[in-house]
Amino acid sequence: MKVRIHRGTKQIGGTCVEVEHDGRRIALDFGLPLDGNADDSTLVPQLALQHLEAVVVSHPHIDHYGLLHHLPQDTPIVMGEAARRIVGMAAPFTGQPLPPLNGPRLEHEKPLTLGPFRITPYLVDHSAFDAYSLLIEAGGKRLFYSGDFRGHGRKAKLFERMLAQPPADIDVLLMEGSSLTRMGADDQFPSEVALEEELVGTIQKTPGLVLAHTSAQNIDRVVTLYRACRKTGRTLLIDLYAAAILEATGNSNIPQSDWPGVALFVPEAQRRLIKRNGWFDLLDRHKKQRVFAKALKSIAAECVMLFRPLMMKDLETADALNGASFIYSQWPGYLETDAYQTMTSWLSRQGIAMTHIHTSGHASPVDLRRFATALRPKSIVPIHSFAPEKYDQLFENVVYRDDGQWWDV
Repeated sequence: MKVRIHRGTKQIGGTCVEVEHDGRRIALDFGLPLDGNADDSTLVPQLALQHLEAVVVSHPHIDHYGLLHHLPQDTPIVMGEAARRIVGMAAPFTGQPLPPLNGPRLEHEKPLTLGPFRITPYLVDHSAFDAYSLLIEAGGKRLFYSGDFRGHGRKAKLFERMLAQPPADIDVLLMEGSSLTRMGADDQFPSEVALEEELVGTIQKTPGLVLAHTSAQNIDRVVTLYRACRKTGRTLLIDLYAAAILEATGNSNIPQSDWPGVALFVPEAQRRLIKRNGWFDLLDRHKKQRVFAKALKSIAAECVMLFRPLMMKDLETADALNGASFIYSQWPGYLETDAYQTMTSWLSRQGIAMTHIHTSGHASPVDLRRFATALRPKSIVPIHSFAPEKYDQLFENVVYRDDGQWWDV
């Protein structure tokens, strides 16, 4: 079995790994770089696209699937079924182009065969829903691709179970190290449970509307927000995009638009989308507990809004910002980009202070070490990290590879 990492040995985002055996090939992820444009064909990994057995997508984050539309339309796309629904549901809202997404599905610990490859998926704890690590076997060799994972989210039991019962005889571990840029070797991230309590405290101190800015696709965080709302007696206001994503999980334990303590608010920008695209069936499925803009001022003190910047004008027009607070619950680096300048300027004009309450979707250095110790691979190859040089300070048997370099497992 031969491997080459097309992108990822020295960066986060845009991940793509090609695996070959007996002249047949698969790709693990086909992601868009963090600063890339999905229409830029020069970003497409340089591999023979016409002859892939399949592309296996580890999880539904755009830096792992955002270039799939450049593939031939008949390329099989292997991914979790809930991940497939989430990606498909999000695309009309985000404008992300997609191919048909037809192909086999990943299921926890259920092996599947693609040509000479045996692939065993392992469901992991990550900020993306339906995320997997992947064991790839061919020619008597075993490659383990960690994908993106953590050990401090609401599915932390999956991480602990992996440590207790790891796959054996791993020849190569491709392991992400997203946290190594910004954390010391003994640092750990706060848990989602800890965030819940911090959110409760901030909500209780807010006399008006709480604006909570996080990705609707960060299902763990939406659950955390919902639980904090229940503890403080507030209603969680979600938009149609969030309602559609929550529905796409297919999980009856995930908050939905018709749950107690949840209500739908459709901002004007989405109302125009609904009319233009004829999404009336989608709206009908979620409008049972709909709140209109004219009611926002009167109910503001009773609500937490899952906030998106497209809501700014609606909130101003509704005069619903008296006593409001703003919780930023995403990676802080996004605030430094031009895309967020309009939002931060708006908050400043409104006199609304920002509180940062967040935890990472990626494993801390402590948990990375625990993971590597449990799997005991013959070698570890860095991937999905801006600090690969730190690997040999933390792990044994580190082997460095370059983007585009073929090597034997």
